[in-house]
Amino acid sequence: MTDAAAPSTAIIIGAGHAGGELAIALRNEGWEGRILLLGEEAHLPYHRPPLSKAYLAGSVEKSSLAIRPLAAYERAKVEFMAGVRVQRIDRANRRLELADGAQLSYDRLAIATGGRPRPLAVPNAAAAERCGNFHYLRTLDDVELIRVQLAPGKRLAIVGGGYIGLEVAASAVQQGLQVTVLEALPRVLQRVTAAELSAYYERKHREAGVDIRTNVQVADLEVTGDAVTALLCADGSRLETDLVVVGIGLIPNTELAAEAGLAVDNGILVDEHAQTSDPHIYAAGDCTNHPNALLGRRLRLESVPNALEQSRVAAANMAGKAKTYASVPWFWSDQYELKLKMVGLSEGFERLVLRGDPASDSFSAFYLKGDRVLAADTVNRPQDFIAAKRLVAEGIAVTAEQLADDGRPLKELLPAAQG
Repeated sequence: MTDAAAPSTAIIIGAGHAGGELAIALRNEGWEGRILLLGEEAHLPYHRPPLSKAYLAGSVEKSSLAIRPLAAYERAKVEFMAGVRVQRIDRANRRLELADGAQLSYDRLAIATGGRPRPLAVPNAAAAERCGNFHYLRTLDDVELIRVQLAPGKRLAIVGGGYIGLEVAASAVQQGLQVTVLEALPRVLQRVTAAELSAYYERKHREAGVDIRTNVQVADLEVTGDAVTALLCADGSRLETDLVVVGIGLIPNTELAAEAGLAVDNGILVDEHAQTSDPHIYAAGDCTNHPNALLGRRLRLESVPNALEQSRVAAANMAGKAKTYASVPWFWSDQYELKLKMVGLSEGFERLVLRGDPASDSFSAFYLKGDRVLAADTVNRPQDFIAAKRLVAEGIAVTAEQLADDGRPLKELLPAAQG
């Protein structure tokens, strides 16, 4: 670790949630040298979750997306450099080579490169990507292009029934578009939630007018001129469309790290201090594969809370203060008037317990293994979510009957409430 008082240079590659937070946190932790924040995009670090939600729906202004104003970085003496692409990390000389030929030297480096949309693997994908009506959704610029094409009556085909796809569907159908969601798996949100939650969300979308089609694999795209005009499915069906949005997952941006010889395996491998296999280099956010003490294994998370918390840990350690990352994973998704908040990871659960009635649009689902809550999905239930975070984090023993009893506040199950 480094002496925070030394006149050293710290460089952060990536100006998303993780990178922006890391830069400010590093200064707050006492780093006295230069801090350079390098971003490929032209924008200051901005909130990504609203892109597929409120911003796409037109209910918030672009100016509200910035996480912090430029003045905040200036006050922290963070040198923000936009439109900068790092070509290579020269670990031996602790130097970065930029795409424009410039070089930057560092004493400590943080990689917060996030991820990019997983491309649709069909024969005509390359031709489709050159079309103005075919989109992936990851950046503010992506959403700007989509927003101007959302017009009442237009046919929108969404490939992927995960969070992004369903959030886009909700925003678009409320703006009067004819929306179809194509999901290759038997149900939407299959990778992240139980069948009961999938069925609930499929029902809510269908009630809103979205055509949800599961077990449908896109085999190819029909391109006419400079537009995608139809999706050709493996079952032989053909879906004509005016606009296509693809949301089928994220690929972590690990190439820079791998080419520099850092350990990479489904993400840049870091320890509980957010340190990579090079003691001078740290990493945080969606691009990392990190140990989770609660789960007893490594994992890579695509989560804003994870990006922020891991960045703060990286900053502390870069500044010479020992800090360990041991947070409980949590996520959220807004669709229509439904606020879904999820905590923990349900993998390996033995029993699902529902609390409240899904028909009321206010309920929770708990994933139990024995008497331990592995995870919880809460819909319009902020108090359940707060309690669930503790149930998961502290491994508090509970029964299915206690969880299902909607007349008893969950906080009564927490140790502090029993004294």
